[in-house]
Amino acid sequence: MSRSGTVATETMVRVENVHRSYGSGATAVHALRGVSFDVPRGELVALKGRSGSGKTTLLNLVGGLDEPDEGRITVDGLDLSGLGEDGLLELRRDRIGFVFQSFGLIPILTAAENVGVPMRLRRAAPRLREERVELLLSLVGLADHAAQRPGELSGGQQQRVAIARALANNPSLLIADEPTGQLDAETGIAVMELLRAVVRSERVTALVATHDAALLDLADRVLELSDGEIVEH
Repeated sequence: MSRSGTVATETMVRVENVHRSYGSGATAVHALRGVSFDVPRGELVALKGRSGSGKTTLLNLVGGLDEPDEGRITVDGLDLSGLGEDGLLELRRDRIGFVFQSFGLIPILTAAENVGVPMRLRRAAPRLREERVELLLSLVGLADHAAQRPGELSGGQQQRVAIARALANNPSLLIADEPTGQLDAETGIAVMELLRAVVRSERVTALVATHDAALLDLADRVLELSDGEIVEH
């Protein structure tokens, strides 16, 4: 792990001695125990570990959805502890794209409308929004499905829409929590390959949690979590 250079120019995510527990006393669950690592800009980093190892907790912390008990997290040059609620909201809206295992699409909206939601929240001009939606649906191979609703799409297609939506506001960081967990093996590999292609074409950094060993070879680097700690290999 390189610590050279500045956070703003070389490192997208820096996690330093992060601890997170839930509950207190003898029943406390220590989800993370002194986790430290860097994610360089432009890399697809896979986070592996069995259920309960702390993967989702870690992603929530990096995404500004939760706060650590101890330690420091920096994303795109910003120390999350100093942002406050408004700053964290702006971070999640403008710099981070989220992809979830359950897709998280709005059932009554078309694929194009789902992709456009983040840009509506930023009040992007309609013409710019439409152009960006068209570009992103083409990027994920769904240009011909823009008018279909989630219920009319396969699981793999829904996840592709979710990836396009995550990219809507040109994020610097893409966070994906078990994005292939509800897909069959072949479709899961196709989605992971798409994420890798997106990292290259959109010049984003991706942190992807997965328990699927077949997908790990597609990552630039793999970090393993076990009982809340990074396992060194």
